[in-house]
This record gives sequence, C-alpha cells and structure tokens, in this order.
Amino acid sequence: MHPEFDVDLLRTFVAVVESGSFTKAASTVHRSQAAVSMQIKRLESMLGATLFARTTRHLSLTRPGNTLLEYARRVLTLHEEAWSAIVRPEVTGRVVLGAPDDYVSALLSPVLRRFSNLYPHVEIEIVCAQSTSLAPMLADNRIDLAFVTRDRKLRGEFVRSEPMVWVGASVDTPVLAASPLPVGLYEPGCVARQHTLAALDGARIRYRAAFSSASLMGLVATVDAGLSVVALTRCSVPSRLAILGEAQGLPEIVPLDIVVARSAKSDRPTCDFLAAQMMQDLSQRDAPSRGSGPKNAVKPHARG
Repeated sequence: MHPEFDVDLLRTFVAVVESGSFTKAASTVHRSQAAVSMQIKRLESMLGATLFARTTRHLSLTRPGNTLLEYARRVLTLHEEAWSAIVRPEVTGRVVLGAPDDYVSALLSPVLRRFSNLYPHVEIEIVCAQSTSLAPMLADNRIDLAFVTRDRKLRGEFVRSEPMVWVGASVDTPVLAASPLPVGLYEPGCVARQHTLAALDGARIRYRAAFSSASLMGLVATVDAGLSVVALTRCSVPSRLAILGEAQGLPEIVPLDIVVARSAKSDRPTCDFLAAQMMQDLSQRDAPSRGSGPKNAVKPHARG
C-alpha cells in the first residue's frame, strides 16, 4: 500500500519551487526554515527520490521534482476547489488591485493563484505602479485595494515587514571600489529611497545617485551591467545577483512595512475576500525587528 500524500507537504514543496528558496518559502507557509527543510526531506523519503538539486548557487528541480510539481499543483487546486464548492459562498464581481511590480512578482503570485481557485468567478485587474503613484489612485477610487509600502499617505492594515538588502553583480564587483559609490535608487519620494539614503548618510559613505528608476527591472539592469549597487527588498532579489552587506562596507537599512490599503468604495465581498487572502498568506506572525538587514539576509548562495 502506497503512503498517502500530505497536502501540507505538497503545499510546502510548491512554495519552495515558486519562491526559489527554503527561506522565502518558510515565510509563505508560516513555518521556520528548519521546518520547511524537514518537510521536504520527509516528502523525499516517502517518494524515495531527490526533488531538488542543491548547490551553493542554485536550487533547481530534479526530474522527479519536475514530475511531482505538475501533480502537486493539480492536487492543491482540487483541494481548494473542493473546499470552496462546499464551504465558500458563490462570489462574483471585480477587484482592481494595485501593487509595485516587485511585490507582484515576488509575493502576490501564489496569493492570486489560490484566490482564483477559491473564487473563479471574480475578475481581478492588476495595476502595477510604485506605492507613490498608487496613493492618489486609491484616494480617487480608481483602485480598490493596494498592496504597498506604508508611508504617511498609505496607512492600511499591516501585513509584513520586508528587509532591504544591498545587491551587486558579485560580492567583489569593481563598482564597490569607486568613490563616490555609484548607487541606483528608486524614484524620489518613495520610502525605499528614503531608507537607502538615510542608511548611507548615517554611515557617512560618499555616494552619487548614478541611476534612478521607478521600476525594479530598471535598477536590476544597472546592477547586471556592473554600473551600480542598489538596495532592494529581500523578497525581490533575482537569484543571479549577490547580496552585499557589512563585509563589503555597506550599512544596514531599515525594513519596509507592507500594508493592505483600501479605497472608500471597497466595502464589498470581493474586496473583503481578496484582502483576507493576502493577510492569511503573507502576514508575518513574528515580524523582523526594525534593525534587521544584511546581517539577517538570505546568504548569497543563489547567485547564478
């Protein structure tokens, strides 16, 4: 008799695949990194197969892992659809959700998949823009919900505190030797830029704003080209880039608080359910302390 699949094990397995690391998956499934590792080992033991090929730079699926992924996603989808069909009300409608592109790609994809499985008749429109641009759209009711960085204009309900880390093309990228240090920054007025500049000023590091962009991809392009270092949310760091810190002479940065903010006209079930799904899937039970930064960052083992 074959052992039965544990849905929790499959959910953790999919979370590791989708996040690209055990550390990020731990946050998604609300477990410690050690617990995630134990769950994957248990699943591998049940199957008698190795699911991930682990090196110092990559975490990739083996052939059995790729095979399991397709079935795991189907099992989880059916599990959620069955639950929804019995205990969830029939919900229809439309929600306009605003979020920065790095939050959408790094954090919201699993949430949107799960929500769509639970509420297949709800249409979701996603508006990708920086938090500074989404604030007036929320005030004017052009969007219903915003998954954004908290600031004076965007308070909302606290979801998680996301560390910011320095990234470069490599741990010994030549740009680190330049003085003043070339830095890529998000657009003026955003909280991420304010925290980055405050960290540099506090450490009395000479720098120049070499590049400015409202887009994650714009900043990443300058790092790929070896032209700057940038500060990004840890969740959005591409695996090919190196995470830098005190060893490279760079200061800690205050984390960003992420909130779900709502418009005045969002008082309806579709918005309630999507906001609740984001809170359920992404809220941190033990948020990082205000001083967390490169010391607690994911080690640069995933560079490619």
